[in-house]
This record gives sequence, structure tokens and C-alpha cells, in this order.
Amino acid sequence: MLLARCVGDPARVTTEVPRRVAAAHDASPYLFTPRAVVRAATAAEVGALMAGARTAGVPLTLRSGGTSLAGQAGGEGVLVDVRSHWRAAEVLDDGLRIRLQPGLTVRQANARLARYGRRLGPDPASESACTIGGLVANNSSGMNCGTRDNAYRTMESLQFVLPSGTVVDTADPGADEALRAREPELHAGLLRLRDRVRGSAASRATVERLFSMKNTMGYGLNAFLDHTEPADVLAHLMIGSEGTLGFVGEAVFRTVPLLPHTATGLLVLPGLAEATDALPALLAAGARTAELLDAASLRVAQHAPDAVDALRGLRVERHAALLVEFAEDSAELLEERMTAVRPVLDRLPAVGDTRLVRDPRVRARLWHLRKGLYTAVAGARRPGTTALLEDIAVPMERLTATCDGLSGLFERYGYQDAVVFGHARDGNLHFMLTQDFDSAREVERYARFTDAMVDLVLDAGGTLKAEHGTGRAMAPFVRRQYGDELYEVMRELKRLCDPHGVLNPGVLLEDDPTAHLRSFKSVPEIDPAVDACVECGYCEPVCPTADATTTPRQRIALRREIALATAAGDDERRRALQADYAYAAVDSCAADSLCVTACPVAIDTGAVMKRLRAERHGAAAQRAGAAVARHWAGTVKGVRATLNTAHAAPGPAVRAATGAARRLGASGLVPAWADDIPRGGPARPGPRRSAGARAVFFAACIGSVFAPQAVAREASPGATGGASEGAVGSAAAFLRLCERAGVPVTVPELSGLCCGTPWQSKGYTDGHRTMAARTLDTLWKATGHGRLPVVCDASSCTHGLEQLADALPESERSRFAALDFVDSVVFTAEHLLPALPEPRRLRSLALHPTCSTVHLGAGDALRTVAAAVSEEVTVPDSWGCCAFAGDRGLLHPEITATATAAQAAEITSRAHDAYASCNRTCEMGMTRATGRPYRHVLELLDAATA
Repeated sequence: MLLARCVGDPARVTTEVPRRVAAAHDASPYLFTPRAVVRAATAAEVGALMAGARTAGVPLTLRSGGTSLAGQAGGEGVLVDVRSHWRAAEVLDDGLRIRLQPGLTVRQANARLARYGRRLGPDPASESACTIGGLVANNSSGMNCGTRDNAYRTMESLQFVLPSGTVVDTADPGADEALRAREPELHAGLLRLRDRVRGSAASRATVERLFSMKNTMGYGLNAFLDHTEPADVLAHLMIGSEGTLGFVGEAVFRTVPLLPHTATGLLVLPGLAEATDALPALLAAGARTAELLDAASLRVAQHAPDAVDALRGLRVERHAALLVEFAEDSAELLEERMTAVRPVLDRLPAVGDTRLVRDPRVRARLWHLRKGLYTAVAGARRPGTTALLEDIAVPMERLTATCDGLSGLFERYGYQDAVVFGHARDGNLHFMLTQDFDSAREVERYARFTDAMVDLVLDAGGTLKAEHGTGRAMAPFVRRQYGDELYEVMRELKRLCDPHGVLNPGVLLEDDPTAHLRSFKSVPEIDPAVDACVECGYCEPVCPTADATTTPRQRIALRREIALATAAGDDERRRALQADYAYAAVDSCAADSLCVTACPVAIDTGAVMKRLRAERHGAAAQRAGAAVARHWAGTVKGVRATLNTAHAAPGPAVRAATGAARRLGASGLVPAWADDIPRGGPARPGPRRSAGARAVFFAACIGSVFAPQAVAREASPGATGGASEGAVGSAAAFLRLCERAGVPVTVPELSGLCCGTPWQSKGYTDGHRTMAARTLDTLWKATGHGRLPVVCDASSCTHGLEQLADALPESERSRFAALDFVDSVVFTAEHLLPALPEPRRLRSLALHPTCSTVHLGAGDALRTVAAAVSEEVTVPDSWGCCAFAGDRGLLHPEITATATAAQAAEITSRAHDAYASCNRTCEMGMTRATGRPYRHVLELLDAATA
């Protein structure tokens, strides 16, 4: 295959239907299924793929995060993934600059800069998911950066690959001469276009007017005015070119200060005119952010469960609001700023108070109001419709009239649920509406609305795209916005860079006036739990299987595709998708549910995959699961004995036996044996009653199934599953810490009890119900009917205990609600640390928070305990769920290997005195990934205070 010869590993090229279908879906309303998907790993491979696509006569599209909204991230030819192998970052000059590859998200880049008190200039709202590749390709900006700190203005140098295969690095002082030597026609053509734009007074005026605003419509022709040498001009034209001119493999950005002292306020005003009239004075007084919300936005925000005080009881009529924020480098400077702005605030015709608040919790609620608009509108839309988020910009003096005009268009074309909000300081408006694309009538309505909106914006002297990129949605209107002359400049630029039209045809430039009305997605109803999905991709950076099998977005998209194939009677496609789905979506899912923490419409794809596992089990399997729950004590003993027997037997024999069992169909029950699987663990602590007990201790059974990690002389890189003397385990460590701190705890009879996670995660609902009932009865009595908290020593088990309510009948849920579950790390930080002897601190500790600490909100407590143990605590910048997920890492080791690859490389790049987590199987997963001995952080604290 031609494409396979373009990359180092042919396995990174796939033409399988499920992989192509999964990769086709992005955040836009368009859908293009590629012929092949390739995970490129180097700039040379991308260049070879461009040449291969040209030879094959098929288009090529570059894809990183897939969060773009206008259709620029999809195509019907070769889709090249430039995220998976492109996540390197290098901080330069103490954070003043940073070198980035395209696959890193903006949030991940900023995490590396935060310790230097810096951040990237662009601050898109999608920063948790949008990648550097998209930030460059779309010239991203955001709420704070305006036109001063966007990608175009803060880029220092680029390394990019042209369709010819030529690599240009503008950090090289000789870049322009090299471009002239390798691409003489392109070099000369850029000079010609530069002089053409500069030589026309009308062209200069148009470019200067449009780029005085935020503007991502068409190519960034301001580069011809701002830069002189063709290499510099071309580098800046690459920004905002949406993958149509070349591939940017590396970018160096100048960073901006991270201002830590902030005050925020929601200013409700009588109407849009009053809000826009207030802007000049607020901006002059130093407001760094000014977000506009129209009356429809305020009505939506009023109905949120946690509506802010300023909106409670307000009868919204024609009101509008400004969410303003002031930020400075120090508390003193912020105080001076607040004093200076107070007279401005007092003169506003505000409805309600004009307080500016500094409390992080209150500020978070105010920003949730703004960012929650997308959640509210997208989540409440009618099933089967698409949520569209559009953006425009107009001169500030036309902002009010444009808002009013948009409201009139919403009413005229029947978009009653539409809302307008945006970055008022930049004249940049976003509007959201929901649209059905499955009928010709609905598409026609959308077409008429779009034409009217184009008239409104261009008549106001504005731009049809301010931040989100031209894509396919606005490509037919570029000529109208710029005029024939500048449109021909863009056409010539495209011909010079991509003479064969290989890169992303139909994106950014399009002569067909109706092209934006074709190739829409169908969004069938499949499941109330996931129907609200807008395929935004916010879930993907937190998904541990993203680089191995599928992501939450893809799991949902594939179910939609199966439904569409079924409805169309395409049995061959349906069978292919269903056969793949079992492993690629359901079985491989870690079910850690980190996706719900990132999803703007709160979809828990992990929970859905667990439900699908349950639906596959027949009555006999469910009865077996319940039987295991009833005889759990014996099961645990049996597993411990089996592990010890396996360690006593020759390794090759055990591997052969488990391999044979897996090949016979037991791959979902029997792990692939490896020497690092621990021996059986110690028995759980026996019952104890303590006078004046402060808590009930529920020792996790996982600490009994698996022995604690080896320590001391055996705790060297490459340590196996054996346990040496001194490895006490988390349960024993917690009890010893309690005794040392003088905090008595009670331990009930735990034999046969469990948090229920093994049954819940595998979909054995009968067993989950059986175990939930037994565990509730014991804990109800042990806690004195909820008087004492229940403390558990494994974070995933604490989380599992919190979820037992799902398996209980309604009649028992009031009892369950009275119970308070606390992770042992949290209990230790709050109650034990203050009473313990001063710990003997290590120099450095590598810490692995678990996905459950995220759900439990226990991250700060984990870091507090870790800081008590070590002077330096390092959480990898590339931290993520290890995907060991109870037994997933044993049954599907390839998932954990992929999920941990980046953080393992980061951890092993330097030596640490110790390695810690707070869950036994996560410790196993990270030990396997790094070859370093991970232990429960409480074991380290126990040793440090003994």
C-alpha cells in the first residue's frame, strides 16, 4: 500500500471501516469519512504522506484535536493524525518562550508554564481540548488576548512542511535564503503578492480594517503588510490557514504573564445599549475581560441549578450583562485598580450591585454562568438536532445594532432557543442555536438564516469569522467579504503553496455558493444517556484509551453510525462496526469516568460502557456474579492462593496456561500472566472496637488480594511482584498511623464485604445489588446509623462505596444517604497529620493521583500528605489515568501501556527517592509502566513517622 510505505510502521495506517468512521467525527456539523487514517510520527512522514496523496490523486487533511467548529478538520481522502505522536514541549528562557508540537492541548502547555508564572497568549474557551495544532491553524484567540496576544502576534518561529516536502524552520537565520533555493517559484510568488497587496490602496485599506478586529476569515493577508521576507510572510500566513498551505510541526511562542490576583463582577444593565456604552470606560479603567450576555443568555443562566445571586428574582426583559474581570501581578496592584475603577462602576446604570469579588469559589460560579451557557443550550436541545456555535466580529460602534439584528433574525427564522454572548471588548459575538439537518426544509431554513446573517454582519463592516476559522461553513462567503482582488490573492497563494490542491480542498476557499449546505451529520437518537453529545471532543484528552482504541466521542459516534447503518439496511457496515465495537469501545474502556468531568453536557460514557457490559450478560452470568458476591470471602482467599501458587510454579508454565485459557475465550476473566503480578496479600484487619472511635475503617479487599509493593533493597527499578519484609500495605499503615496519632477507629467484620466496584465495572448488576445490601447493613450498624464516617484506604474503593446507592432499592437509599465516606488520604490530612510526629522527609517523591481522587475531590489532600513525606513532590505534566482500572490492566495490558507511556517517560527521565499513589492497582500499573516501585502514600508516611 502506497501510504504504508510513507511511515516507519505500517501499523499506523488503517483503512478499516470502524477506524475510519470513528476518526471522521469532529466538533463541526459536517461529516466526511476518510479513505485512510494515518498516525504520522515525524515531519518527514507528513511530507511523504503529502507526496503519496498527490500521487494517488486523493486529498489530505491534518487532524489534531478535532475541536474545530466549521468543518476544517475533516476530509474524504487521507486523514493524518498529528496529535498522538506530537506532544513534546520545551520551556525556554524561564518560561518567556515555549516550543510546542501540535498534539499538546493549550491547557497542557499552560501547565508547563504555570510554575514560571507565564501562560500562552491565546486563551480559547476550549483550552482543555483544543491543541496547539488547531490554535495555529485557526489563529486562536479567546476572552483575554484580543488581537494583541493571539497566535499570530505571539508566534516567534514555526517549523512547517510544504506539500512539496520542503521543511522550513523560521528560527534558522538563513530560512529565507533556504526557501529561495528550495522553492524559487514560491519565494518569488510571495514577493509578487506582497507587492500587489501593498501597492493597492484599496487592498491595504480592506486588510487594515478587517484585521483591526479579530478576524479568521480567509487567509491572514495582514502578513503581507506586517512582514517583508517571504519566509516570515509565509510563516504568518500558515497561522490561520486551516491546514490548506502546509503542516506546522513545531511552533515557538512568546508567552505572557500569568496574573494571579483577580477580581470579577457580573454587571447587570437595563439593555444592550447600556452594556455596550459602558465598555469604553471599563476598558479604560483596566478591565482585562468583558464578556457580554444578552437577555436570552440571562434567562438560560437563571434556570441553572446554581444560578448566581445577581440573577435570582430578576425579571429579565431586555436586560444585558457584562462579566468583567480585573487582574494584576500583586494584591497591592489589584487593590489600587479596584479603587480606581470604583467611580466608573458607581456611574453605571446597573440593575443591582456592582461588587467585584476575589473569592475563588464565587468567581468560579460567575464564570460557570458564562461557560455554562453552552451546556444549558446544547444539553436541552431536541434529540436529533445539532448545536451550532458561531462567531462574528463587528466594529465596537456597531455592536448593539448587530446584537439587535441577530435577535431579529432568530425570531424571523424560528430559532427561539438561540443565545448571544461574546467577547465584548473585541466586538466579538458568539451565538448558539440548534438545528436539524435531516430534512431539506430545515436545511433551507438554515441557508436563509445564514444568508441574512452574512448581510447583517458585512453591512456592519464586520467579519464572518472572528475566532473559529473559516472552515467549510463560511468558505463560500470569503470572496464577498474581501472582494474579487483580495480573493484572487488568496487563490494565487493557495496555488503557489499547494499547486495540486492536495491539502484540505473545500476548506477556507470555495467557489460553490452552496457547498456549506452539504455533507451534514445525521444525529440519530440512540440512548438518552448520550443523545446530548455534541461531539466536541472535550473528553478526549482525559481518556486513557484515546491512543489505543477509541475515545468517548468516538464510542458515541460509532453507536450513532451503527444506528444509521441499521436504519439504512446496510448490514455489512453494521456488522463490521458492531464486531469491532465489542473490544474497541466496550471492553477496552477503563470506565474511570474522567470523561464526565470534562464533558460540557455531563455525559458519563464510562457508565454507559458498564451498562453495555451488563446488557451482554445473560441470566446465568448474572446468577454467577451474585453467587460470587455471596461467597466473596472464599473467592478472595481462592484468588490469593492462586496467585501464590502461580508464583511458586515455573513462569513459562503459568504463562502458557493463562495464554491457553485466554485463547479459549476467557480473555475477559483470566489475565495474561506476567512476573510483576504480585503474590496474594495479607488478610484484612480483624474486627476491633475502640472507645471514643472517630471513624469506621473499611479496609479495601484489593489490599488483601494483592500483596503490597516491595520496599527497601528490593525496591529497585525492575522490581517484580514479590513483597519484602517491611511492606505493610495501606490498611496496616493507616491503622498504625491512627494509633500513633491517638485517633481511635473501629473496624467491623469485613470478611465477605466489598465496595462493589468489581461487579459494577463488569456489568454484573445482580452481584452489585447483593454486595451493596450486605455492605450497607454492616456499615449502618458499625457507624451507629451514620454517626461516624467510613474511611477506606483505596481511592477507587472509596469512590465505589459512594456509588453503592445505584445498586440499592429506593427503600434503602435514605439509610445510605446518612453514611459519610471519606478516603483515608483525606482523613489523614485532616485528622492524623496534625497529631503525628514530624515526618522524616525524603528529598523527592513522584506522585500519581488516581482518577478516583479527581472524582472524590481528594487531590489537595493527596498532595498535602505527599508534601509531609517529601520536600519535593512531582506530579507529571503528562499525568492521566493509568487505565489499570481494577483488572483492565491485567486483562488488556496494552491499554495501560499506551495510557501510561508519556508519564512513564517523564517519571523515568530522573531519579526520585520514592514513588507513591493511593490505590493498589494503580500502584501496580505505574510500577509496571515505569519499573519503579509505587506504594501507597500512607505507607510512606507510616515509615516517615515511625
